[in-house]
Amino acid sequence: MAAENPLSIGALSKATGTTVEAIRWYERVGVLPAPARTAGNYRAYGTAHLERLSFVRRARDLGFTLDQVRELLRLADERDRPCDAVDRVAREHLGEVERKIADLEALRRELQGLIGQCRHGTVNECRIIEALSPAEVRDVP
Repeated sequence: MAAENPLSIGALSKATGTTVEAIRWYERVGVLPAPARTAGNYRAYGTAHLERLSFVRRARDLGFTLDQVRELLRLADERDRPCDAVDRVAREHLGEVERKIADLEALRRELQGLIGQCRHGTVNECRIIEALSPAEVRDVP
């Protein structure tokens, strides 16, 4: 976008699929630089804002934490630097994703086991309800 055709916060929101509230929050936490203001004191975003926010959104969609996004943005601004630091951030995140997948697979096995115990009786005899109830409640006659 040329400087004479800035984006409003609404247009930036629509272009990136980011809520207006999230854009303001990204500005407050320093991930998105504050835009210039119009004579009427409205935010006026440029191409750099659009590109940076699109980067942030894509990184967040991939599950990178805000701190990881900050680091990736800092590294992206140092174009001549070797990319080993970027690789480290991505590998760290991949490890986190793999741990979450392992946790979800364990959860799936546990839920499948509970569902497999269903005898299709009454709720009073339901193994799922029993498994979810605190032990002290189950032990009360």
